[in-house]
Amino acid sequence: MIHRRALIGGSAAAGGLVLARPALAQSASSRVLRFVPQAAYSVPDPVWTTAIVVITHSLMVYDTLYGVDIDLAPQPQMCAGSTVSPDGLVWDFTLRDGLLFHDGTPVRGVDVAQSIRRWGQRDTFGQQLLALTAEITAPSDLTFRIRLTAPFPRMLYALGASSCFIMPERVAKTSAGEAIKDFTGSGPFKFLQNEWVAGVRAVYARFEGYKPRAAPPNFLAGGKIAHFDRVEWVTQPDPGTAASALRAGEIDWIDQPLFDLVPSLKKDPKVAVQQLDAFGLIGIIALNHLQPPFNNAKLRQALLPAVDQREFVAAVLGDQVEYARIPVGYFTAGSPMASDAGMAALTGKRDIALARKMVDASGYAGETAVIMDPADQPQMHAMAEVTLGIYQQLGIKSRIEATDWGTLLSRRAVTKPITDGGWSSFNTRQTGLGAADPTNAQLRGNGLKAWFGWPTDPALDEQRVAWFNAPDLAGQKRASEAMQLEAFRAVPYIPLGQWSQPTAYRSDLTGFVKGSNPVFWGVRRA
Repeated sequence: MIHRRALIGGSAAAGGLVLARPALAQSASSRVLRFVPQAAYSVPDPVWTTAIVVITHSLMVYDTLYGVDIDLAPQPQMCAGSTVSPDGLVWDFTLRDGLLFHDGTPVRGVDVAQSIRRWGQRDTFGQQLLALTAEITAPSDLTFRIRLTAPFPRMLYALGASSCFIMPERVAKTSAGEAIKDFTGSGPFKFLQNEWVAGVRAVYARFEGYKPRAAPPNFLAGGKIAHFDRVEWVTQPDPGTAASALRAGEIDWIDQPLFDLVPSLKKDPKVAVQQLDAFGLIGIIALNHLQPPFNNAKLRQALLPAVDQREFVAAVLGDQVEYARIPVGYFTAGSPMASDAGMAALTGKRDIALARKMVDASGYAGETAVIMDPADQPQMHAMAEVTLGIYQQLGIKSRIEATDWGTLLSRRAVTKPITDGGWSSFNTRQTGLGAADPTNAQLRGNGLKAWFGWPTDPALDEQRVAWFNAPDLAGQKRASEAMQLEAFRAVPYIPLGQWSQPTAYRSDLTGFVKGSNPVFWGVRRA
């Protein structure tokens, strides 16, 4: 707790935000929006990484074929519409007229087909779709067709809610295991790559060629109208400095203000604090299943009696307990797939003595556990310190290695031992939307094709298939319960609690769209 509060920092009191004055003057313009993201990124490729901040970036730069509204119902976005054959095996889609990429070239069916193929190699929904796909073709520039070997009823939801961003064919031909270097999209904003300084700032310009739908914005659906000529993301690791800059009007919007600062921000008449995220966040401990010590399933299981979700949530929220929701299992609390199956592992009496006995019985051989700690991210940093305390109490030899979030996003892809730059665990967050059902990317059990940590557990994927194939909600619930029971046995990762994250912005801004990630269409200065 002491370290979390220390992140409030003294730089705000000592002299304010350290930024170039010309940029600050520019922020006063009604045509420029200055935004402090929750983290920096080093690889802005939404297929290569699932980082929340990269998805936020991608929602600006790319568009999707469909988009889900706040009720999670899919609506046409880049598509004008679609038809499906009576047997459910052939889907024909038509693109809207006038869609352009940022380089001025038209969006074609072949671009879409190749984008789906690349996305489908990494995304949970996409992998299931490709497993059932015979071919994806583009009969014309304005059409594409997906021919299946078995029905896929959730086609439109998959294309609208699961980050299926459309890229030019030349870009989408990049292997899914390799990060793209060309960030040409067709969304409402262009990424100004020449102004990007990784870890410092990212800049976006309104794309004049974007053709929004003629409908009000509704989460990822409707009209995506950009009201600012320029959006500047300014990375600010010190939350106290960022809050002071917001009060002074030097920045316009903080994605995720430190919870300790929320009460004071609420008192400032020039600042508004609002709950835009309708789905919340879930903290987790990600565990490396490839390397010692956590390639040992019994050792992973031994952690469960020692994990107290209340302790992790308190480290993140401080006194702002009204934003918390615990307990949470492997599915978002309050979602239709959430259940009590296996939850005694997290809700029973916390028992360090039992956990130590389980560690001893696991065959743990004294290997060092390296915890990657993104010190520039207050929430993840707070969780990392609690995680370290648990490991030490259980007699697991461990140490924290401080890094920044951008470096962690790259390092977490390293599968080698810790002596060769690998890692043992790290703390991060899931979006409530992403963890609401068995498509949860972190619940994949397909080894090196799985999410970072690479668990191998075919039973997890078998239950996911059962969920996809379930004829009704009751069947989906049964598959989800079985999947959660298996997750508590295999421990692909450990859920640490759920919370809602408020956002803070200058009170002269309006038009914010509720959803999961912050979106920049609709936002304007009053």
